[in-house]
Amino acid sequence: MFDLDSIVETETELQDLEEVVMGLIINSGQARSLAYAALKKAKEGDFEQARAVMAQSKMALNEAHLVQTKLIEGDQGEGKTKVSLVLVHAQDHLMTSMLARELIAELIELHEKIK
Repeated sequence: MFDLDSIVETETELQDLEEVVMGLIINSGQARSLAYAALKKAKEGDFEQARAVMAQSKMALNEAHLVQTKLIEGDQGEGKTKVSLVLVHAQDHLMTSMLARELIAELIELHEKIK
């Protein structure tokens, strides 16, 4: 026999996790998109705007990182958080966004030196 309260609680937890994971994907994707927009500005020679857009990118990345921190704190290294393909995908988005920002910052600096 099953416990209806346990099913409802689990369903609610999964929906909450899904919402958190989507926040991670959205914010990290926004950070990456803004970083590439900043690179475009640098290629055009508009370094002031490139820096401004990179600052926006950093804010979006910080939001994603806060979401990741909440997930880690909630899990406490005890396997409390259900690992799903969507969660792995979200983590992948965050890591590639962080790497893209780092590389794009270097490219912007090189474009500025060349100009």
